[in-house]
Amino acid sequence: MPRKSPAKPEPAARVPENLPDRLLAWYDRHRRLLPWRAGPGERADPYHVWLSEIMLQQTTVVTVGPYFRDFLARWPRLEDLAAAPLDDVLTAWAGLGYYARARNLKKCAEVVAAEHGGVFPDSEEDLLALPGIGPYTAAAIAAIAFDRPATILDGNVERVMARLYRVEAPLPKAKAELRALARRHTPEYRPGDYAQGIMDLGATICTPTKPKCALCPLTADCAALKAGDAETYPRKAAKAERPQRYGLCFAMIDRQGRIALEKRPEKGLLGGMMQVPTSAWRDTPFADGEVMPPVAANWRKLDGQVSHVFTHFALSLTVLAATRVKADPAYRWVGVDELGRVALPSVMRKVVDHVLAKSA
Repeated sequence: MPRKSPAKPEPAARVPENLPDRLLAWYDRHRRLLPWRAGPGERADPYHVWLSEIMLQQTTVVTVGPYFRDFLARWPRLEDLAAAPLDDVLTAWAGLGYYARARNLKKCAEVVAAEHGGVFPDSEEDLLALPGIGPYTAAAIAAIAFDRPATILDGNVERVMARLYRVEAPLPKAKAELRALARRHTPEYRPGDYAQGIMDLGATICTPTKPKCALCPLTADCAALKAGDAETYPRKAAKAERPQRYGLCFAMIDRQGRIALEKRPEKGLLGGMMQVPTSAWRDTPFADGEVMPPVAANWRKLDGQVSHVFTHFALSLTVLAATRVKADPAYRWVGVDELGRVALPSVMRKVVDHVLAKSA
């Protein structure tokens, strides 16, 4: 009588000390409960996995939770998101930052709905062909949603691997080496759970500061722990100083108390989002009277500056305000109580809050 295949395949060459097994055993006991994560034994929804992974880029789990729930309430299926107006998606995304992600999110939903019958492909290669999906996101979706043995490499995994092996090369130079190390440990058995487990380990135990090494299931393998210098890994190259840029904002308020907004160009930073009319942003401050306001009015410069930090530069905005302005149809005039329904990026929300505070 033929023998039954074991439930768990035996790899040809096991990694040292059965590291994936110990990580999976830890994950089974300590997995985080996240709104997009399937429960034990449940199949993950590819739409949920994709949506959460796009939202989580450069953003924390705590921040993403409410946005994820709101998106699912408004667009419970991928086809619903594909059919939604872009402005609605940008408005729902406002506050998450990196707004090109929202535009690519919409494009990706449209492509999957139109070209794949609303079903995400299950291979990294095909996932990489979709808008807004890079190597990490493709691997995460393939592993978590389809249980493919794909190797993920986010900041958490980089940190775990750098400490396990005391990788001396600094980031980002070390990425190729860290990816090779991570690939070495990616199992054929339960790769989706392993991917989530290694990320959970980095997020909750192998943290950037004060790692909880006593609770880690991988202590027997950790070279940095043995050396007593875990917090110094991963090594990081010195960051270049972030450039400072400057701009002017012209806040126009009409007789009904509405503020004038305009749409930014579709391409470029904050593409397609709404803004308070603004000058170009440049490397030197503006002198008083250097730029003419968009309409003739009794303008006054508000005290203080509005500061915002983007990935590649810091921005300081001087705000000029005019009240009781005639509503020009060239702008969109929005009441204060309607601002939550407008695709207003964080920097422009700061400008509006600054205007309201100084006008109170």
